[in-house]
Amino acid sequence: MKRLLLVFTVVAASFLASCEDDHGSEIKVVTPEEMQSLMELEDVQLVDVRSAKERVDGFIKNSQNIDFNSPTFDEDILKLDKTKPVILYCHAGGRSAKCAKKLQEAGFIKIYDLKGGITQWKFEGFDLELAN
Repeated sequence: MKRLLLVFTVVAASFLASCEDDHGSEIKVVTPEEMQSLMELEDVQLVDVRSAKERVDGFIKNSQNIDFNSPTFDEDILKLDKTKPVILYCHAGGRSAKCAKKLQEAGFIKIYDLKGGITQWKFEGFDLELAN
């Protein structure tokens, strides 16, 4: 009886784990070099999840700003195209990782997160745009 209960528990746990709804999406953490290649090869949506104030010091060209700490953040990310790849970045990677999870839960298909954020991007010598 105990063996049957154990088997049932393992099967049930496996079933529940496989039913977690990630909508078939995967979050891939990428280096600045990989991100640069993605931006050149794919039609991506590049999203800076820092505040507008942080962007004054520089941002990655062609990025759009959706502030992770904005009260309208959850609504704003849903304006993105779920079928197109999304690359996220923030200052060092914390907020973009949280955003990536939210996008995954919302059903986005391809999600990329810049490892180390814009700090790593600058450290690797990639260019930044400055706010006017």
